[in-house]
Amino acid sequence: MNTRTCAALILAALPPLAAAQTAPTDGRSVEQRQQDLEKRVAEQDARIEELERMLQEALGTKAAPGAAPAVPAAPPAAPPVSPPAGSATALETTAVPAATVMKPAENPGPEYIGNLGFKIYESDKGQIYMRLFSYARYLNQKGLDPTYTDSFGTVKTVPLRQDFQLQKFFLPFSGWFLDPKFRYYLYVWSANTAQGDPAQVVGAGNLSWVFNKYATLGMGITSLPGVRSTEGQFPYWLGVDDRMTADEFMRPSYSTGVWLKGSIVPGLNYMGMLATNMSILGVSASQIDNKIDTYSLMLNWLPTTKEFGPIGAFGDFENHQEVATRIGIHYTHSTENSQEQPGSETIENTQIRLTDGNQIFTPDLFGPGIQVEDVQYQMASLDAGVKYRGYALEAEYYWRHLSDFRGPGVTPGLIDDIDDTGYQVQASAMLVPKLFQVYAGYSEIAGIYGDSSELRGGFNYFPQRMRGIRVNGEYLRLDDIPVGYTAVPYPVGGNGDVFHLNFELNF
Repeated sequence: MNTRTCAALILAALPPLAAAQTAPTDGRSVEQRQQDLEKRVAEQDARIEELERMLQEALGTKAAPGAAPAVPAAPPAAPPVSPPAGSATALETTAVPAATVMKPAENPGPEYIGNLGFKIYESDKGQIYMRLFSYARYLNQKGLDPTYTDSFGTVKTVPLRQDFQLQKFFLPFSGWFLDPKFRYYLYVWSANTAQGDPAQVVGAGNLSWVFNKYATLGMGITSLPGVRSTEGQFPYWLGVDDRMTADEFMRPSYSTGVWLKGSIVPGLNYMGMLATNMSILGVSASQIDNKIDTYSLMLNWLPTTKEFGPIGAFGDFENHQEVATRIGIHYTHSTENSQEQPGSETIENTQIRLTDGNQIFTPDLFGPGIQVEDVQYQMASLDAGVKYRGYALEAEYYWRHLSDFRGPGVTPGLIDDIDDTGYQVQASAMLVPKLFQVYAGYSEIAGIYGDSSELRGGFNYFPQRMRGIRVNGEYLRLDDIPVGYTAVPYPVGGNGDVFHLNFELNF
């Protein structure tokens, strides 16, 4: 409040007083006129007090920048005499009923729901959930052999690593818009181990329409449901963002397509997807042929409890008090072209390799002047699992068939059909419920171009006794591994020991 406003308030108080002092004689006695004057003076005093209070409040809340704060008046030595009821001072000191007090709106903050993240907005027009997944990793591959020899007798170098990485950054947004049945799932995804590669940062996602619990129709980018780990359990695995090698070698990946999924009856779930290729991340639309013959089918049955933990997670963090079981079957078919393959370090890289680690589209792999440019891929898997009171035993078997090889120099019968098999077994136990878990796993891959195996053991520590923050340590014993890239802890040709330590954030 400025000086002009202050002066206006003071002047506003003066006219009544002046009028009282100059009131003309109206025939009343001196005593009557004196009483009337005293009454007017008392009313004027009350009005001046009210104006002073208003002025002090205005100066206290709207002081000029740099002005010294007002010094509060000293408390009176004795309680003041109660003013007459109805006066301005009486209105100031009268308590206001609690029901009429305007309280600031309570803001409890975004609601948190596990595996959905924080609900940052909701109204009758839509809903937005935000999640964040990331982890830091120390990786030590110095226990691996520096070279390996493939099935064609070629000696190859294994790039060994020992480094610290903020390994991945995953930021998804999900919810609905205008109609709760119209859903979206959109995200930004970065693999920092692939710095500088075209698909180091990916923006992707999908849109879907939920008809009911029996059918959801979606379109966009999602994982082909060719194995259990691509049904949507990420990141609720025993290890941090790394599958066992048999799973990684056999599986399809993320692709653009259309799908239908839902529940047939409680505990019996399905998904079918028609896609453009086996792995779209890092592959532009101009690299895709105009044939759509990639499809993947999944059926899982949860016979006892009709569930298997949140999103079908691996391990029994939830401490099932009744035996939970599952059986799943999967099938994937695709005619893959060399142009449709992602780069060797692309996020969630999936490439068709022989069991000695060679990419099948490598020029001159099967002889001088011979290069496979098209191959038909078929893969089926069967998985089963059981959970009870913090313990879990889970296994999966894989079969892959490669056929119909085409390309320069490839003549009928030159390359026989290729059949590869593999399996994995994982066991885990929550030694301290919600706090400390140990696990072990074993996997093998077998084929005409070589065999491989992997043994691993690890632990998970959840300091907050809930999923969201965990410390993970893992040891791997590798034997001629035919798959790998920088986003996973094992390289192609890995033979020997690997250790990695991870700190994971996931909300």
